[in-house]
Formats: sequence, structure tokens, C-alpha cells
Amino acid sequence: MLSKNLEDTQKLAGEIIENLEQNDNAILLQGDLGAGKTTFSQGVLEYLGAEGLFTSPTFVIMKEYPVDFKNSKGVRFKKVYHLDCYRIDSAGLLDLGWADIIEDKQNLILLEWPEKIPEALPEKYLQVNFKVLGENKRKIEIEYK
Repeated sequence: MLSKNLEDTQKLAGEIIENLEQNDNAILLQGDLGAGKTTFSQGVLEYLGAEGLFTSPTFVIMKEYPVDFKNSKGVRFKKVYHLDCYRIDSAGLLDLGWADIIEDKQNLILLEWPEKIPEALPEKYLQVNFKVLGENKRKIEIEYK
């Protein structure tokens, strides 16, 4: 997909959430700084009806948002965890309660910089790759793994 602006990226986020299947609860976001990972996450949080100011968890590592959302396929989420793993390794992630977070399928995980924690990645996930093509243009590719 080609995103020409922030609205395109946020619209795609809602479409992805609406099409998640049962047990799809991890979305890994990959791309350079400024590629659109946080914009995408903001779109997800807005679509799910979360409240608050949606900023990157760069310095706090993880933010938690309560939600009560059920998509058209019956997939329900009660919490969203937005993680930025740029400054953490797999061991540090485990210290944050990662095993319990990922195990609960009513938790949706938005994980930025997954390449920093290869040992802690879930078995099944959706990967969204962002590539900067211009000031506002992004190429966004989606892979199920």
C-alpha cells in the first residue's frame, strides 16, 4: 500500500484491526525513525476507542491503554500495549511481564523495533513494514508470520 499522508496510514490501521482473526494479538512495526510506526499506532488506538494522548513510548518503553473493542470477526481486546524496544533487549522485556502480556489474547500488542528482541517474539504475528518514499509518502507492506 502507498500512504500519501497521516490519514492514509491511520485508516490502514483501522482496516487491519477490523480484519484480525482470533488469536492475532501481536502487530510488529518495522521501519526507520520517522517512517510512520507511531502514526500507525495512534490510528489503532483511536480505532479501538482508547483514551489519552497517544505518544511514542520511546523513553518509558511500554504504555498500556484499557479498551473494550470487538471487531466484526468476534475478536475482542480489553487492553493495548504499545512498546518501543529500541532501548531494551529480550531479557529486559521479560522483566516487564512480557510472557503474561503476550499470552492473554485479549491484549493487543503494538511492538516497535522488533528486531531488537528476536528471542522474545511471539510465534505468530502480523508484521507491518514502513518505508519512507518522500516527506509524506510511505510504502507499507503487511506480512503474516
